[in-house]
Amino acid sequence: MREEVSEKKNLIKQALAMTMREHRGVQSLFKFSSENDIPLSIVSEAERGQKDPQLTTIFKMAEAYSLSPGDFVEQIAAKLPEGFSMIDK
Repeated sequence: MREEVSEKKNLIKQALAMTMREHRGVQSLFKFSSENDIPLSIVSEAERGQKDPQLTTIFKMAEAYSLSPGDFVEQIAAKLPEGFSMIDK
């Protein structure tokens, strides 16, 4: 059960990483992090699928990409497998 939750979290982190890389484009990690007051280590780890950022950081990232937090999360969710759920029903 715990392994399954961990696998699902990894899927979310990978979807976040893809979405972040798409939006950042060619801008350097350093420039992105410094211009948006997000620690470089968090941006780097999140873009490699290693970090599960806090909700406040998700809000900052969304704003940095000129998106609402809801739109940003929808874009992340769109990269998850169809029918994805963190809760077993």
